[in-house]
Amino acid sequence: MKIAIIADPHHHDIHGEYGAPEIAGPRLRTLADTTASTRVFNESYPAFRAALADIAARGIRTVVIPGDVTDDGQAETVTATMTLLEQYSASHGMRFFATPGNHDLYSIHGRHQSKRFLNADGTAVLFTSDTDEPQEESVGRIVTETMHCAGYEAGLPPFARLGYFRSPRDLHWESPFGSSDAMEDRTYVVRSDDGRSVRTMVDASYLVEPEPGLWLLSIDANVFEPRDGWDDPVPEKAYHDSTDAGWNAMLKHKGFVLDWARDVSARAMAQGKDLLVFSHYPMVDPLNGTLEDEIALFGSTSFARRTPRADVARSAIAAGIKVHFSGHLHINDTAIFSEGGKALVNVAMPSLVGFPPAYKIAEFADGRLDVETVFLEEVPGFDVAFPFYAAEQRRTGADYGTLLAARTYPEFLSRHLAQMVAWRYLRREWPDDLAAAVPRLNLRHLMGLASIATPLKTLPDSLHELLPHQDWHDIAFIDLVVDWYHLRKARALAEGYVPASRLAVYDRLQTAFAARTWPMDSLQGRLAAFFRILGEYRNSTPCVDFSIDLETGAVEPLYRGRTDLRQMGSA
Repeated sequence: MKIAIIADPHHHDIHGEYGAPEIAGPRLRTLADTTASTRVFNESYPAFRAALADIAARGIRTVVIPGDVTDDGQAETVTATMTLLEQYSASHGMRFFATPGNHDLYSIHGRHQSKRFLNADGTAVLFTSDTDEPQEESVGRIVTETMHCAGYEAGLPPFARLGYFRSPRDLHWESPFGSSDAMEDRTYVVRSDDGRSVRTMVDASYLVEPEPGLWLLSIDANVFEPRDGWDDPVPEKAYHDSTDAGWNAMLKHKGFVLDWARDVSARAMAQGKDLLVFSHYPMVDPLNGTLEDEIALFGSTSFARRTPRADVARSAIAAGIKVHFSGHLHINDTAIFSEGGKALVNVAMPSLVGFPPAYKIAEFADGRLDVETVFLEEVPGFDVAFPFYAAEQRRTGADYGTLLAARTYPEFLSRHLAQMVAWRYLRREWPDDLAAAVPRLNLRHLMGLASIATPLKTLPDSLHELLPHQDWHDIAFIDLVVDWYHLRKARALAEGYVPASRLAVYDRLQTAFAARTWPMDSLQGRLAAFFRILGEYRNSTPCVDFSIDLETGAVEPLYRGRTDLRQMGSA
């Protein structure tokens, strides 16, 4: 039996009213907000439908969603999302099983959400659940509870048909607390670091057997740790959420979930069940062992902060978990942690709303788990917001390059990523001097730097000093940086979006920078780290179509009828 896995669809209903039926037209987020974000918004509407239609056409009936099924948990968005999924359940017999993401629910009492929706003339109206949210440059403001993201007690029941509660169709259902699906029977206590703030929270983890022999273990990896000194449990800022902490916080506050998972794994093995485990956050370092270089080069980036400690993987292995599917990071990656003859494979899922747009199909067979990646090439209506974007661009005069000239959905997301590099990553995550150097340099300059043995703190006054022989390449450094981020997020799925001719040039540069050793605080030392990271992304564990040996953790690429063995990795 095949299982479809869609992570982070972040569904936004562009046709919702959001408390303002008197305002005609679709509810489309601004292009300015879209290019400032790591994900697109309006395009989630056609992309989610395209993925669901493709899954239905393949005859797959079991769909796993490892979190962030909604845009930001807004009440009306939740209703629209569940209506869509229930339509597919009714028409195609599909069942959906999810785990909470950091954008679906928030703590006990929820949190406010505020979004700007475009008018046809390119202006925007602010829709918010927060009476204190200022209107600022928006031409209007709508305050509505339909924009509020609920906490667990109010917010979990609307998601009931995603596996969180028992269904008569289930062959088996349980939670870490037993057979009851009542929320009052599924709580735990979490404390602030100083021990003074104590909260009782709901844990939404569950085990379900939807079909004979298949067990789905959904782990609620959200942890909302009270902040020191906060007695009021209502405000959003009264908690540390799991956006960065992920599984690191699980070990600290919800060890009982892994104790339960250990028991589930043992029973699954004893009873001959196929066990598929998923949560929102990764269990294994998704940076392919490049964390040290990442921190040395960029400091504490969001990727670095979201990297699970090795203890997470060790604890998962001790619990009998062999393969884990995660979302959250919006990357396509397979990571392996091996120790003491045992291994954990973490399959990091791409999102439908960032490059690369894809979902995966998993199938158990003969002691292995085969995984196929489906790249969403065709998304009808992906450009539904383009006329509104164009009106906004005419009004603001902002330069979005060739973004609106994209002819396909993947091309649009690829160009969106290029915009993020220019307007987000270089400005927020790169050190100022390197970010300033990017638009000034080309790859001829980089090859020149690689040939200088003396460590440089800054660029020479004359860049002409860096130019090697004239037949070297004039590819701009910014193009390399954009390609670097494509490979970071997509790994092998970036093929076709990063030309092979450029990859060959990057190989030569990587070799040149690896030939010498410079201090990490030098310009060449940091560029060498940049190329080491690039090399690891290109040499990563198979992550498109592959097979996982459930006994050894070995990952092998799959090619239409034949399997080529790849060495088992470790992290």
